[in-house]
Amino acid sequence: MAVVVPFRGLRFNPDKVSRLEEVISPPYDVINAQTAAELLARNPYNMLHLDLRCPAAGEIAAEDRHHEAARRYAAWRDKGALVGDEQPALYLYHVEYVHPSGRRLTRRGLVGLVRLAEFSEGIVKPHEKTFDTVIGDRLRLLVSCQAQFSQVFSLYSDPDNRINHLLEAARPERAIARVRDHHGNDHSLWAVTDPATLQEVSRFLADRPLYIADGHHRYTTALALRRALGEAGRPPAAEDPANYIMMYLCAMEDPGLSVLPTHRLLRHPQRLSLSETLARLTPAFAIREVGGGSREVLLGETMALMEEAHLAREKDPTLVLGLYHPGEDRAFFLRLREEIRNNSPILVQQAPELRQLDVTVLSDLVFHELLGLDHDRCAREQLVAYFSDPDEALDVAVKESIADGAQSPLLFLLNPTLVEQVRDVADAGEIMPHKSTYFYPKIVTGLVLYSLTPHVFHTNDA
Repeated sequence: MAVVVPFRGLRFNPDKVSRLEEVISPPYDVINAQTAAELLARNPYNMLHLDLRCPAAGEIAAEDRHHEAARRYAAWRDKGALVGDEQPALYLYHVEYVHPSGRRLTRRGLVGLVRLAEFSEGIVKPHEKTFDTVIGDRLRLLVSCQAQFSQVFSLYSDPDNRINHLLEAARPERAIARVRDHHGNDHSLWAVTDPATLQEVSRFLADRPLYIADGHHRYTTALALRRALGEAGRPPAAEDPANYIMMYLCAMEDPGLSVLPTHRLLRHPQRLSLSETLARLTPAFAIREVGGGSREVLLGETMALMEEAHLAREKDPTLVLGLYHPGEDRAFFLRLREEIRNNSPILVQQAPELRQLDVTVLSDLVFHELLGLDHDRCAREQLVAYFSDPDEALDVAVKESIADGAQSPLLFLLNPTLVEQVRDVADAGEIMPHKSTYFYPKIVTGLVLYSLTPHVFHTNDA
């Protein structure tokens, strides 16, 4: 049973921090060094000073960064820059944004605490692999600061939109926070404190599984902390703060929920001509060349064909991919020969839920079986680059094609993974390939924080 409860969030004090847009940040794991430097210079209270990971966090040695974050966090609280809300609340959180298609959308969700559950319990379900090095970094930060700075993004089923109706009816007229992020997306937060509404929301969510959309490492880190406390002879009680994690919960049926594709630039370690590339793909795909024009036009027309197929998937579920060969400046629309999905010696090793994914077909069938590059080699030699922005991917592909070297860059374009596919894979207990989902927009760090104090654990290091 999922346990979702209100909490007294920590938020920036507007009397001390008047420009919220200067202190919020994207999630730590999507920030490159240049963006990190810009955020750190923007305001001494920018959240990246706490929720740090990359080297751009300054000249502080890696082993000291977590202690410095804890010192800053304590100072911010002592100075009144971060203050706790007086009443427990579930926080209604709206994001208004422009989809890459040009549509204006609003995603509606809530922020609350969720009692931790091991994945084996089937209450909270993952779909991504996690990495021990990342968990170790996040765990040291959590132990040092005794706070959670960002939410795990999770999904639940609510086809009748019951939760949003309840929260909208009980929300105050005035938002407690409004801010525009660096992408131009507008984030709004309301504190819903009506006891009857809070109880009804918790009751509704109690019998629904939660599916992690984004934040697998944060959730796994919280589990690691709980296990460590138990191994140290101090297992947290049911209501102990260390037994909860802050989540952003969104209905998977919400019309504002968007999943974007993550395109792949394959750097094939051999020089592959266009004719050889197509010859390798032809046994598995019906291939259609996209008409002429500039490379930007080729990209746009290829993606338009893919979107058309994506929208018609209920009538024709045939998987499609896009291919741009920068060396020849030519683009192609690939349609999977359906018999291949169940006959490929590589694909048939995967669960049925995984064989339905575009990313699985690309990584297992195209990269491994047809082009001879298995997962381990791609990872070891860093042969695959990932791009959510197709224009950026195109630019990099073209630049690499004219650079000296033995590699052959090939840009593969994908349609987005469906939310239903995320659910099906998680229900089957399977794990998707790396970078299978990109839920957009990202939730920002800094709107509301969760403190684990009074201190529920102590270490000699923190």
